[in-house]
Parts: sequence; structure tokens; C-alpha cells
Amino acid sequence: MRNPFDLEYSMQELVNSVPFSADIWYYLAIDIVIAICLLFALRLMSGKMASVSTSDELCAQDNFAFGISVAGRMLSLCIVLAAAAASSEKSDYLTAALSMLLYGLVGLLLIKIGRVLHDKIILNRLDKEALIKKRNTSIALIDAASSVSTAIIVSSVLMWVEGFDLNALFAVLSGFVVTQAILLTATRIYERRYKENNQSGTFQQSITKGQMALALQHSGNLLGTAIVVSAASSLLKYNPVGYVSNLTGWLIVGMALTLLLVVLVIIAKRAVLAGLNIIQEVDQQHNVGVASIELALSVGIAMIVSGLF
Repeated sequence: MRNPFDLEYSMQELVNSVPFSADIWYYLAIDIVIAICLLFALRLMSGKMASVSTSDELCAQDNFAFGISVAGRMLSLCIVLAAAAASSEKSDYLTAALSMLLYGLVGLLLIKIGRVLHDKIILNRLDKEALIKKRNTSIALIDAASSVSTAIIVSSVLMWVEGFDLNALFAVLSGFVVTQAILLTATRIYERRYKENNQSGTFQQSITKGQMALALQHSGNLLGTAIVVSAASSLLKYNPVGYVSNLTGWLIVGMALTLLLVVLVIIAKRAVLAGLNIIQEVDQQHNVGVASIELALSVGIAMIVSGLF
């Protein structure tokens, strides 16, 4: 009979943990070192791309908009790296390090390309980098939300693929293409709805003027869309050589889930925010509180739908 005062016995009674290998600490050290190096590289890249010194912009100039934008990119990279760490092979330290490094570099590249596409195609009527330099926090918030949205879907594709090869890389690139297509569609729908309710200006003109409530509302739409689209990984079967079917599958299922989310969020907003004129509060009175509730509803409903699948 065990002594009830025995320390090991007492710990087993208090914590019924799942056993894991001691090697997990070595893999953790590898992943953290690579992550910190890539995050530092991202910080340097952020300054180079904006033709500024990150230290000067963040500290001397106190440019909050620039900090929000960089923070969004860093969080995006961490989301991709988390998926890479979870899906990487644990057969040996070198393979794990190479896998983490490769997907981290791919993540850096996709974040860069995604921001360029978002700047040139999605928000094509404004100069995002110039406005962020001018401390436009509304633009920075949408920029950060766009980066995080891209990372959420790319990370779900990383968890969806099997193995560590060119086929997996093609699948990740397909997921990235789908991400940009869906975010573009969601933004254009949002712009059209805004134009119908506000004849005096467009969505991009309003956020250029620093409309924070509108930025919060749209950021919720982007994040919610990404979360619900990531559920496609549970509905689709991975085919290593099915390049076209992988792409079309993610696109069709992603679009369907996006439309489902739009309907559910509209119902939720009308029920939860009954008695409020949302268009007047957000678009005209710039009510950040109401916009924050809309953001929470968009993300929350998306999480429920994603959890269901």
C-alpha cells in the first residue's frame, strides 16, 4: 500500500497528465529559437518595406498605426508557425528544424505577398503604407486583421496536409490563393452594402478619414470569414496530387461557409442588437462600442460554426 504522504503519489492524484517524451523540450527549444529569429527578421522587413526605421517609428515617433500593423504581421507569423510546429515530423531534430524553418519562411513570404495583394487589389483606392506612416489607425487595424485572416486559413491548410513535401507546399499555396479570393469577395460585398447605405462616400474613403468604428466592424468580418473558412479542413479530404481538386474544393466550400456566416451574423445582430440602428450608429455616429459588439458577434458565430464541423 502506498504512503498517502508520498509526493509522487500525491501528484498523480492531483494531476492526471498525459505522458509525453522528454524530447519535447528539445523540440520546444528548436521551435522557439526559430520563431524568435523569424519574428526579428519580420521586424526588420517591416521597416525596409515601409522605408523607415522600426525603432524610430515605434519609439521616437510613437506611431501607433505602424505598431498595430507590425503586431498583426507578427501574430500572423506565430499562427503559421504554431501550425507548422504541430504538423511537423518529430522523427529527428534536424527534420523538425528544417520543417519549422521552411514553413516559417513560406509564412513570411505569404504575409508579404498577401499585404501587397491587399494593398493593390483589395484596398486598391488608397495608399496603405503612406496612410499608416501618417498614423491612420483604422487602416492599420484592417491591415492587421487581413494578415491574421490570411494566417488563420494558411495554418488550417498546414494542419490539413500530410507530410512535408512539394505536394504539401502546393496545397498551402492553394489555400493562400483561396484566402485572397474570399477576402476580396467579402470586402467587395461589404463595400457594396456600405455604398447602398451611405450615398455621400465609399468605404475606402471613410477608413482613409480614420473611421475607427468602420474599421472594427470590417475587421470582425475578415476574421470571422477566415475562421469559418478554416473549417473546410474538416470537410475536405486531402489529395496529395489533386492540385486542382484541392484548390476548387477549398474555394467552393469556403465560399459556401462564408455565405452561411453572413446569414447567421445578420440574424444574430438583429436579435442581439434589437432596437439599435446599426447603420446610423457605426457609419454616421462612429460608435466604436457598437462596432466592437459586431466584431465579437462575427468572430463568435464563426467560432461556433467552425467548432460544429
